[in-house]
Amino acid sequence: MKLFSLLLPVIFSLILAGCSGNNTVAPSESVQHRQNLDETNYAKTYDEKSIVNAASDFLGGGSEAIAKVIEKAFKDHGRPNGYIIGTEISGAFVVGVRYGDGTLTHKIEGDSRLYWKGPSIGFDVGANGSRVFALVYNLYDVEELYQRFPAVEGSAYFIGGVGMNYQQRGDIIIAPIRVGVGLRLGVNLGYMHLTRKRSWIPF
Repeated sequence: MKLFSLLLPVIFSLILAGCSGNNTVAPSESVQHRQNLDETNYAKTYDEKSIVNAASDFLGGGSEAIAKVIEKAFKDHGRPNGYIIGTEISGAFVVGVRYGDGTLTHKIEGDSRLYWKGPSIGFDVGANGSRVFALVYNLYDVEELYQRFPAVEGSAYFIGGVGMNYQQRGDIIIAPIRVGVGLRLGVNLGYMHLTRKRSWIPF
């Protein structure tokens, strides 16, 4: 317990470092920009119906709730030009951590294997495994995905056992969607670090 109390400030500072330098845009402020982008890149993005079908097939139950969460994302940011399907394990004891792997499907560049990890500060205790379906916006070069994406403060949504939040670095936005016990979205202080290769170091 003493060791944990000594490590907590270090972990907290690493989370803040990962979140710094990120010029996040509130969802409501970016709608017009996304709509204009959609009109000029319609063929390079995914429509809402195909995303709902893909997410419902992968995540399983709660199709109506999944559709509502995706509808919210489309309302905020328009049509994504990529999505991630994968699985993750997570655990928390005040300090939480996630590890995941999956496949990015990009409208232009096709499929790419990727991994993610990241710490968070929370108030829950436990561990779980879950499926993740994440919408990806404004990704025009897949190489730009491999970096840290801090959560946008106050952007967590929960509808009928389905949760989603926004994570952003520059213009690129990721909206991970999780179902049931895989949510763990109660805190927004943390980040998602995407990598080409698996690493067990959570930062």
